[in-house]
Amino acid sequence: FVRSRRDMEGALIGICNPLLDISAEVDADLLQRYELLPNNAILADESKHLPLYDELIQKYPVQYIAGGSGQNSMRASQWMIGSDHPNTAAFIGCIGKDANGERLKAIATSDGVAALYKEDPETPTGTCAVLITERNRSMVARLGAANHYKRDHYDTELIQKAVQRAKVFYGTGYFLTVSPDTLVSIGQHAATHNKLFTTNLSAPFIIEFFWERLASILPFADVVFGNESEFETLGRTQNWGTDLIEIAKKLAEFPKENKLRHRLVIITQGPNPTVVIQNGQVTEYPVIRVENIVDTNGAGDSFVGGFLAGLVHEKSVPECIAGGHYCASVTIQTSGTSFQGKVPSFTF
Repeated sequence: FVRSRRDMEGALIGICNPLLDISAEVDADLLQRYELLPNNAILADESKHLPLYDELIQKYPVQYIAGGSGQNSMRASQWMIGSDHPNTAAFIGCIGKDANGERLKAIATSDGVAALYKEDPETPTGTCAVLITERNRSMVARLGAANHYKRDHYDTELIQKAVQRAKVFYGTGYFLTVSPDTLVSIGQHAATHNKLFTTNLSAPFIIEFFWERLASILPFADVVFGNESEFETLGRTQNWGTDLIEIAKKLAEFPKENKLRHRLVIITQGPNPTVVIQNGQVTEYPVIRVENIVDTNGAGDSFVGGFLAGLVHEKSVPECIAGGHYCASVTIQTSGTSFQGKVPSFTF
């Protein structure tokens, strides 16, 4: 890719569910009462989890942070790319026409991300309860307006111009619960024009309950991210065994539309080495050791953001991995995914 400011603008597009995170350190008892795991992500069950949000706000000192997996990755990627190239990263999703929506828009803009939101006047902006216990986080998302994204927004002239300009696309597994046909269209565009389409397994429930939708976009995926629990779920549900490397190899061999690119599969494992499968070869990359871990929320999203920043700069896989590791190491030393006031010391 050419790297002038003008040509970098809009080079990267992410699409996902924009949410306002309501984050707090909580007691383990709270998780038990709501039948939540300490390190997991689920969609809220209105009959079970509705009181959680009020209880969280009333009983704990909460922080409000711009969230949603894909939006976090775009903010992280833009931070890594730098303020000299604003609006290199753009983000698509649906918010409400309300105060929380304005809050999200302001944060994205201040982070240099082009916010290409659809605004729904009838539904409130989505929220996500982030329950932190020690170094774990349990996330319970109420999608709200994020669940109302429609394909007609993707088909507008504004979004289509952005799609034509972009070189790298990132669509999360989470977005498959909302508008899978939009992700398929992005994947088809990328394959037809030999652009990069990247995705994320996102959470075990996506693999368990939305496999057909996930399988519909995998043929377009040039890069697939996931953590060890997601690959374990993939192995169990697809009868691919229990060995994470073998599971990842099977995913790498999944049918592919764009034969000009080999699929890259990446397993993140927290403090353990990141595993990359490329052309049948397995490579492990040690992560950056961090002593002062504050909050692991957003570490995976930040890794993806750093990696995608490398792709925008046409860097090698090891360089992209290094960028991802650096970005994640910064995030876990902060509460929430926030880059305000920070300047990356990493350069590609």
